Amino acid sequence: MAEHAGGAKAAGPAAAQQQAKKRVALGNLTNVAAPGGRSGCGKIAVVAAGNARLNSATSAVPVKKVSLASARNGSANRGSATKSASTRPAPAPAPVTSRHESTAQKESAPPRKVPTVVPIAVPAIVPFSSFASPGNSGDSISTDETMSTCDSMKSPDFEYIDNGDSSLLDSLQRRANENLRISDDRAVEGVKWKKDATAPMEIDNVCDVDENYEDPQLCATLASDIYMHLREAETRKRPSTDFLETIQKDVNPSMRAILIDWLVEVAEEYRLVPDTLYLTVNYIDRFLSGNEINRQRLQLLGVACMLIAAKYEEICAPQVEEFCYITDNTYFKDEVLDMEASVLNYLKFEMTAPTAKCFLRRFVRAAQVSDEDPALHLEFLANYVAELSLLEYSLLAYPPSLVAASAIFLSKFILQPTKNPWNSTLAHYTQYKPSELCDCVKALHRLHSVGPGSNLPAIREKYSQHKYKFVSKKQCPPSLPAEFFRDTTC
Repeated sequence: MAEHAGGAKAAGPAAAQQQAKKRVALGNLTNVAAPGGRSGCGKIAVVAAGNARLNSATSAVPVKKVSLASARNGSANRGSATKSASTRPAPAPAPVTSRHESTAQKESAPPRKVPTVVPIAVPAIVPFSSFASPGNSGDSISTDETMSTCDSMKSPDFEYIDNGDSSLLDSLQRRANENLRISDDRAVEGVKWKKDATAPMEIDNVCDVDENYEDPQLCATLASDIYMHLREAETRKRPSTDFLETIQKDVNPSMRAILIDWLVEVAEEYRLVPDTLYLTVNYIDRFLSGNEINRQRLQLLGVACMLIAAKYEEICAPQVEEFCYITDNTYFKDEVLDMEASVLNYLKFEMTAPTAKCFLRRFVRAAQVSDEDPALHLEFLANYVAELSLLEYSLLAYPPSLVAASAIFLSKFILQPTKNPWNSTLAHYTQYKPSELCDCVKALHRLHSVGPGSNLPAIREKYSQHKYKFVSKKQCPPSLPAEFFRDTTC
C-alpha cells in the first residue's frame, strides 16, 4: 500500500512533474452519484467518472496484535510474609533472671532444636491502627457489626513447638484466624467515592452496574466519578451549533454530511475503532466553528482530522501517504501535514473530547442489566442510531450525553414498541428524565425512519451486515407514544 500511496509523488523528481500529476482539487460537492455506482473511497463528489473505488483487499490495513508480556507479581510473597507476621502470636515472656544465671544456663544447656514454627512477636511500638483493613474507611465496622478492639491482638499463651504436632498447629492457626479475621465484604459504602458528587435523582430499585470489582477495565470504584467528569467536560469541548450560518460561506450541511459519510467508509476500509470516527467529526466541527474554509479544502480537513484521531486512538494508525492515496492523490503529503498542524494549533492540542460513544458504553451496560432484550441487538442498534446522528448538523444542538441516552431510548423502543423504554436504572445512570429526552428522541426517530438518503448509504450499509445483526434493516414504529415521556413512568 505504501508503494501505491507514494507512487504518484515518486514518478518524477522535479516539482513541475509533481504539479502535473496532481489531480484537480474538488470543485463542487454534490449528492449526485457516479454513473456506475458510488465512487467509494476517493473524492467526495464525482468530478470525473474515473474515480475508482478503493479496493478493500489493498486498502485494509492489518492491525498488529501487540502481545503484552505478563509481569510477575512480586507483591504476593511480600503479602504472605506480612500476613504471617501479623497473624502469628508473640511468644510468652521468659522469667526475669540475673545476668550471671542466664549466662550459666546458656553454657550448660544443650543446643535446642530448630523449632518447626517460629512465632514472630509484634513490636510494641506499632499502633493498632496500622493493622486496620485497607478496604475499610476510618468509620467502617466489621461484618459482625462490632468495632475492632485491641483485645483481638492479644497473644495466646503457648510454648515453642519443637516437634511436628499438626493438631496444635491447626489449633493455633484457627485461633489466629478468629482473632485477626479481615472482612471480605466489598459492598462498603466507603468505596462509592460520592463525596462531592451531586445526587442525580431519588429513585428506588436501581440496579448496580458497578458491582464487578474483578475486571480492572471497568474501574468499578471510579466509574461514577469518571462519567461525572465527562459530563462536565462535554460542555467545554463542544463545537458551535450555528457555525455553518455564521462562519462558513462556502460549506453547507449537505457537504458536511457527504464528508462524514465518506469518512465512515474510510474508517471501515481501514478497520478503525468507532472512537476514531467520533473524534474525527468532533475535530472537524470544532475547527469549522472558528475557521472559514472553502469546499475544495473540506476533504483535506477531513483526512487531516482523521489522521489526528487515528494517532490518538489507534494502535497502528494509517500513514500520511495512505490518506493521500484514498483521496486519489488530490492532496500531497505536505498539504495534509500543513492542515494537521493548523487543526492542532487551533484546538490548542486539546484532543481529549467526550463523544456520544464514551457515554454510550456506560448507558448500554445500564440498559442491559435489567433488560430481557438480546444484548448485542440493543448495543448494535444504539450504535447505529448514534452514528446516524453524526450526519445531522441540527443534532449538534444536543450534548453528546443526551444523544447517547436518546439513542438508548429509541433502540429499546424499536425492539419492544409496547414496553416503556425508560426505567429507574437508566434514569439514575444517565441523569436524564424522559421529558428531557423528548426532543432529541423525536429527531433521531425522524432520522431513523426517513434515513439519510440514498446518496449517504455508508452507515446503513455498515450496519446491514451479519456481524452487526442486520440492525439497520429493523423497522421503526411510525410514532412515539406520548406517555413514554412522562417523568412519573420511571
